[in-house]
Amino acid sequence: MADALTEATAKLQLDEETGEMVSKGELKKRMAKRAKKAIKEKSKEEKKGQEGEASSKPAPKPKEKAEDTPMDPQAMFKQGFLNEVFNERPMKPVVTRFPPEPNGYLHIGHAKAIAVNFGFAKYHGGKCYLRFDDTNPEAEEEKYFTAIEEMVRWLGFEPYKITYSSDNFGKLYELAEKLITIGKGYVCHCDDDEIKLQRGGEKGATPRYRCKHADQTVEENLQKFRDMRDGNYKPREAFLRMKQDITDGNPQMWDLAAYRVLDKPHHRTGADWKIYPTYDFTHCLCDSFEGITHSLCTVEFVLSRVSYEWLNRELGVYEPMQREYGRLSISGTVLSKRKLKELVDKKIVRDWDDPRLYTLIAVRRRGVPPGAILEFVNELGVTTSNSIIQITRFEQTIRRYLERTVPRLMLVLDPLPVVIEDADEFDGAELTVPFSPKNPAMGDHKIKFTKTVYIDRSDFREVDSKDYFRLAPGKTVGLLQAPFPIKATSFTTDEATGKVKEVRAVFDRETKKPKTFIQWVGAEGSGSRKCEVRIHNPLFKSENPAAAEGGYLNDLNPESEIIYPDAMIESGFEEVKRRAPWPEAAGEDKLGKGGPESVRFQAMRVAYFAMDSDSTDDKIVLNRIVSLKEDKEKS
Repeated sequence: MADALTEATAKLQLDEETGEMVSKGELKKRMAKRAKKAIKEKSKEEKKGQEGEASSKPAPKPKEKAEDTPMDPQAMFKQGFLNEVFNERPMKPVVTRFPPEPNGYLHIGHAKAIAVNFGFAKYHGGKCYLRFDDTNPEAEEEKYFTAIEEMVRWLGFEPYKITYSSDNFGKLYELAEKLITIGKGYVCHCDDDEIKLQRGGEKGATPRYRCKHADQTVEENLQKFRDMRDGNYKPREAFLRMKQDITDGNPQMWDLAAYRVLDKPHHRTGADWKIYPTYDFTHCLCDSFEGITHSLCTVEFVLSRVSYEWLNRELGVYEPMQREYGRLSISGTVLSKRKLKELVDKKIVRDWDDPRLYTLIAVRRRGVPPGAILEFVNELGVTTSNSIIQITRFEQTIRRYLERTVPRLMLVLDPLPVVIEDADEFDGAELTVPFSPKNPAMGDHKIKFTKTVYIDRSDFREVDSKDYFRLAPGKTVGLLQAPFPIKATSFTTDEATGKVKEVRAVFDRETKKPKTFIQWVGAEGSGSRKCEVRIHNPLFKSENPAAAEGGYLNDLNPESEIIYPDAMIESGFEEVKRRAPWPEAAGEDKLGKGGPESVRFQAMRVAYFAMDSDSTDDKIVLNRIVSLKEDKEKS
């Protein structure tokens, strides 16, 4: 069964409509469903057409699809897998838990687990624990505990209680002794090679058989277990195993380890314990202690459900219901702790929160709003299929979310001065500019027009052409919100570099509607500021860096970060900064509640940006969150 599950997970295909990587069978079902829907729609249209011929009344216009309208944020709990799970056990109050192991930073896949567990409980009026599965002191650090709690709250969820598996070390030990007493636990001294043979050898080549230590008496096992507790065994010399069913086809029933000896002090219990329980022993019992009604976990634990239920049943404790849903992964990046650590250690990225990574702290630093992540999870829905989503699909959701929630400002990446020779009368004039043309509630702000303005270097050409609609000698272009369009009259170049260093222009008072408008930033005295802009592109070149020849480090994109050190932002940025967070949602729901990354805006014609944590009072640093819509490139 385990091999079959692994094989099924590996054979994934791209669903081009949703951007998901799904199994061949799932894709086939989806395609059939869509084909059926298309036939139905076509039939409806044909029927309407026939009715239209028979009637003199014109057919009503179809309603336009409002792409910027978000779907019901509770949709994934009202239908599909999670609705079925609740109907299978309609207990109230619902009690769930999010149980991370504090041995690393959470990544984007964990956002789904957080949204599922906390959201499911909230939807049904219940409660959700944040429980740290801290049973391995060799891998756990305080910084991970802090970062995990921060991410849960940033996503807008409030834990009912924060608990630790280590809170239950005493109770777990008592139940381990009970397991031995009822003949369902024994102390084993076998090494890894012997255990592998007991489990059928390489790929199940030989018959499975039970360990000889399983024949020890209850008294012998109790004494040995207590000796383990008292430090009389070194690590790997002895461990407690559950006496399950070695003949079962499920490897999760092949006498799993329950306790092992570790010579390492625990961050919370110090040197009190020499032995520590395993995940397979701890998880189901802690669920039982906390009265969890629905233990929701990802599909790699589907085989563990049998051992989960077995242990609770054998010990006669309250039995939660475990059910498994598909994991969320992102293609085109790496999420494994080992690989991420290598990227950090080799200084390929700044740290674990580098905006090019997909840890949650990195996604936050990049400026992705927590509400956009929740919307993304909700859009994907929850099924039993693992989803490998393309980065572009994730960015599409972020883009839609930002389009309706953040203000707009003008920013130029590579400033080029334009002197408007006849603009004296407007020099210093205040213009009132809305923060959003679609949402008047965002308000407006004032910017100063200046005789010298800065445009982006890419918006000027020395030689004009018919298919070019921006500024060129003798050509007119509109400046967003400015009194009149401008016409370039001349330009000068730098002798050393050959680059244009200044453009001269005049107002074109005759042209009412120029073919295009470009953004600009006022010169000194207008309140505009210089800033550093970091454009982040994918860190890797391919969709599957792990499969690259020579390993994922050979797949690095040399242009994953492009820096514009002398960019300029208009004065409205100060107002956006003062009024942040943009938007007020999820864990950033109050004025001032949010880090620098909550200062977000759309730089018109450029991209969506957020302030980086490297910013100071004297220097603004901006990160690109996502580009503008792919089909709206500059013409």
